[in-house]
Amino acid sequence: MTGGTADGERVERVKVDVDRLFHALGDPTRRELLDRLAQGPASVSHLAAPLGITLTAVMQHLQILEECGLAHTEKVGRVRTCQIASAGLDALEAWVKAHRTQLEQQLDRLAALLDEDEA
Repeated sequence: MTGGTADGERVERVKVDVDRLFHALGDPTRRELLDRLAQGPASVSHLAAPLGITLTAVMQHLQILEECGLAHTEKVGRVRTCQIASAGLDALEAWVKAHRTQLEQQLDRLAALLDEDEA
């Protein structure tokens, strides 16, 4: 799905599956790709160089990152450039926040229960 912004820029909207997101982040090569993309956009060949794997393998990893909203690639001429995308990170942040809130509520109830026992 794509949409636009007020200034006409095209924005990619991805529905994020949290299971696929965790699967993607479970691979050290994909995490390394994300670490490199956090420094700024890069060509696929630039991403592949230090990894010691084929361009095809890097593209397969990037496809998984794209499918879960962590990366976006664009081909201009003969060069495919990749950049980090926020949809997957936003979904991960929401998942962690929801689970943290739930855990904090459970700990608050335990603390209240322990306080009652001391009284």
